[in-house]
Amino acid sequence: MKIIETALPGVLIIEPKVFGDARGFFLETFQAERYREAGIAQPFVQDNHSRSQRGVLRGLHFQRSRPQGKLVRVSCGAVYDVAADVDPASPTFGRHVGVELDDGNHRQMWIPPGYAHGFCVISEVADLEYKCTDFYRPEDEAGVIWNDPGLAIPWPVEHPLLSAKDAKLPTLGQMGRTPGG
Repeated sequence: MKIIETALPGVLIIEPKVFGDARGFFLETFQAERYREAGIAQPFVQDNHSRSQRGVLRGLHFQRSRPQGKLVRVSCGAVYDVAADVDPASPTFGRHVGVELDDGNHRQMWIPPGYAHGFCVISEVADLEYKCTDFYRPEDEAGVIWNDPGLAIPWPVEHPLLSAKDAKLPTLGQMGRTPGG
């Protein structure tokens, strides 16, 4: 597999080896030893799977006191996937990394604990699957609004379909977290 470092410390793009022929393809979506060698050593405790239609934007989500690392992949369709640094103590606070993940490129994104995560569906339908390093705890959940000008994420949609909860998320500034401040 190929590991691509990004502008955010620890956030990685992973391109697994894909073995294909006229019958289809095979790839390993996770193998503990190889991923540990790539720096992903945390144990995974929960797997999630979401299906969404074109234009759906989910995020940007994170957990406050029990942050989750996420190994994200798309098994069907395509998404624009984003990791954002929302830690005011970080030298990369307010920056983000975005990448297209789809069922053709088979890429994965490793998002270490402490980053916010979100994605937007750019195909008719997309199935996004991700492994988490900690359990989801609703009382610990937090988030940042998708169009926060402090993050300036170039989402591939102007009017996304949002959940009521995601539509009400605060900006970094409203949370008392201001890039460059």
